[in-house]
Amino acid sequence: MKKLIFTLFSFAAMGTSLFGQFTFDPAVPANYSPTTVVLPPSPLKYQVIFVGGVDTVETTSTYGNPAGKALAKQWHDFIGVTPDPNNPSQFWVSVNHEMQLGSDVIGDGGGMTTFKVQRDGNTDTLRVIPQTLQDGRNGKFFNVDFVNTVGETGMNCAGITGPDGRIWTAEEWGVGSNAGIGTWMRDTTNFIIGVSGDPTGLEGMDGNTIKKYQNLNWMVEIDPKQAKAIRKQYNWGRQFFEGGAITPDNKTVYLGVDDTPGFFTKFVADTPGDFTKGKTYVYAQNQNPKWVEIDNTDIDNMLNYRSVAIAEGATVYNRLEWVTVDNTTGKVYLTETGRDNLGATSGWVNAINAGCQPAQHHTDRAASLGLTPTSATYADFYGRVLEFDPATETFSVVIEGGPVFTVADVPSASYPAKHLSNPDGLNVLYSGDKRFLMISEDLNGVTYGRMPNSSTVVCELYLLDMDIANPGIDDLVRISATPLGAELTGATMSPDGKTLLANCQHPATTNEGVYKNSLTYAITGWNNLITAIDEPEFNADGGFQVWPNPVSRELTFNTVTDVALFDMNGKLIRVVRNSQTIDMTDITPGMYFVKNAAGETVKIIVQ
Repeated sequence: MKKLIFTLFSFAAMGTSLFGQFTFDPAVPANYSPTTVVLPPSPLKYQVIFVGGVDTVETTSTYGNPAGKALAKQWHDFIGVTPDPNNPSQFWVSVNHEMQLGSDVIGDGGGMTTFKVQRDGNTDTLRVIPQTLQDGRNGKFFNVDFVNTVGETGMNCAGITGPDGRIWTAEEWGVGSNAGIGTWMRDTTNFIIGVSGDPTGLEGMDGNTIKKYQNLNWMVEIDPKQAKAIRKQYNWGRQFFEGGAITPDNKTVYLGVDDTPGFFTKFVADTPGDFTKGKTYVYAQNQNPKWVEIDNTDIDNMLNYRSVAIAEGATVYNRLEWVTVDNTTGKVYLTETGRDNLGATSGWVNAINAGCQPAQHHTDRAASLGLTPTSATYADFYGRVLEFDPATETFSVVIEGGPVFTVADVPSASYPAKHLSNPDGLNVLYSGDKRFLMISEDLNGVTYGRMPNSSTVVCELYLLDMDIANPGIDDLVRISATPLGAELTGATMSPDGKTLLANCQHPATTNEGVYKNSLTYAITGWNNLITAIDEPEFNADGGFQVWPNPVSRELTFNTVTDVALFDMNGKLIRVVRNSQTIDMTDITPGMYFVKNAAGETVKIIVQ
């Protein structure tokens, strides 16, 4: 029996060794319909910390209205964490809101909320603590002031947590004209950089007059401690930003763009930590050098970054979203989320026809299907995780989404116990000398095996051991699933490595209680366990088989089926349908019978 054991967290330096052994990866059956956050049966526990549309944020004076209060915006996405150097048990949390809303109190457009939490040393849970900010606001949750500092934001999607805890928020959904802004932003007068808002300190930028829509779609630095914006990074180019990452030396910024075509961009600061001065580059795999500089002191270059990148023959990707750096190797990891009908996407095709090069893995993948990247039938339903090695300046695929289906609807009975569809959120989890990618799903659609039978979306969070060579779907370890309809995103670890924070974005309004709202939740208990994953073993004789036996937590079948559990007296204890597992954690120890849909019965021992 193959057994993979890894220690997630131990506190040897503190003289403490805490161990717990459990089956970590709960199978999600095909008819899974959660209406709350779901975790595996284990020492891990979760708590809801911040709820959009329910919790109240403190606001600044906006549009001539006095400072006040408002319900927090929804559609939580990115989570940034900033340690308190004076108190290791406390840290600031920054949460993006993709929801675009017009509001005289909280501000038009997107938004962001910051708050401070403290760890309870006895229970290891987190509690939000009151603060008083320099601008006089007092409370627990604070709306980030964009209006009075840098102008409104369009949609706050992912972002960046710097190595020193500095935070940037990404403005994603593209706006191509003032008319396209929508009712969520009512003032469409021109914006003067550094005059309408605070001075930026960026060479060649302050004093330029731009249209209102051109002041959207930038990376924006904020101060999480005072809940106010600092500057829009006009020197990183106007793109449909999703995520980014900064290297440990606090000098190089790698940027992902949720666009098709999307470009891979980097900014290299002249001085570590000073992102007002430096050079901006776009990646072009077939050029020498592969990083092509774009003059970031020219406002026209920065406003028209996409056109300039195409003219330079940049490499094009299919929706580069989150970006993270492995601090131990320096390698960069990105999610390429994918989309339907890639070869029929006009922007993608036009860029390639104009001289851009499709990423090499797309050329190879299309060729394996007898197509080219611009073939009208070339699709990219599932997406993937990519690795970029700065030493060689080359890309490779870490893991492909899937498994791949060639039919639009996959029957529930044939649906896999595990799948990876449209990876979006991405971060690295460190534990001693072990590293894991934290991969979050964001389903673009529900056909072709992304969900069975076009059912309602359920997204999941996975860990992937980065030491596994050529990993596949079976190597993913499921951590959590969000309620129906919600995207799972923002997964990041607290500065002390004890708590994983995640977001549940835009859930179905039919869910229970707070789970009908976007929310930020914390998964605690990482310091109380060693995770053991046993790979199920079944013989080749056929027939109904179960594993393990005896069982203490989760029983796995050798096929997806309907199953009933009976005690020795024939009393029905539990039924699961269209599943390959059954949870046994609350079953009284003893002897039982498991019967499948075909009437085959196996005797088991629960211990």
